[in-house]
Amino acid sequence: MRKCGLFFLLLVFVLAFNTAGCTDKAPSQADSTAVADSLQADSLNAEDSVIAEQPMPKAADELFDDFFFNFAANRKLQRERIDFPLKVYNNGVLVKQIQKKDWVMNHFFMRQDYYTLIFDNQRQMDLVKDTAVGNVIVEKIYLTKNRVDQFCFNRVNGEFRMTKIDHKTFNQTKNASFFHFYQRFSRDSLFQIESMNDEVTFTSPNPDNDFENQTGVILPEQWPYFKPGIIPRNVIYNIIYGQRYTESNQKVFVIRGIANGMEIEMTFRKKGGRWKLIKFNT
Repeated sequence: MRKCGLFFLLLVFVLAFNTAGCTDKAPSQADSTAVADSLQADSLNAEDSVIAEQPMPKAADELFDDFFFNFAANRKLQRERIDFPLKVYNNGVLVKQIQKKDWVMNHFFMRQDYYTLIFDNQRQMDLVKDTAVGNVIVEKIYLTKNRVDQFCFNRVNGEFRMTKIDHKTFNQTKNASFFHFYQRFSRDSLFQIESMNDEVTFTSPNPDNDFENQTGVILPEQWPYFKPGIIPRNVIYNIIYGQRYTESNQKVFVIRGIANGMEIEMTFRKKGGRWKLIKFNT
């Protein structure tokens, strides 16, 4: 991500850290809970208040990622960049409209250390840096509910705006087969091993040289010793930068850190009707 997005992330971290206080008195359990809730609420309010005072650089609208990281952190900006009344659909059928006064701040994936992306191929990954992208969909994927919430953004007069929300089931998306597969893959360690290719290529940091990577091949039974430290489950995200998905036989699943440099990439390919992990990079 570019610097404007990272600036707000670091600001949020500092604010959250500095709201913690100390006392010589040992509070009761009830008091501790109340204080913790109060501190958390005060922290979030302080974050929003201070961030809202920082105008988003105009250049942030050039790339969607730069805009979105500000949009997800800045309460004032978020309300300004939504077309109210916001239309909400169920698989393309209008079900309600949200008025501005009823909108609740949505931080999306900003409360965790990473977010996820899904591509059909490496070429689609270049769209992340394409300044010509004008239509973007942010997907919140509920793996245990077979549901996808699509937040749709369009660039209007040079500014990205949220124009609608569409709720869909897995089977109403082009990634349905992969969603159903990953739903189990993320939670079942034995199924992970069963979903390995006969040989899986991997690239990882060289433990003997901080400036080099090592590449090798593992067998399915070696997966528990080499697998990435994090395999998201329950709720994941995806950002569609205008790419047109197909019912392809390949998916590139990316786990990208927020301001921590983490990048994990897993490539799955459907063989004989079953998804198989063929390579991964950490």
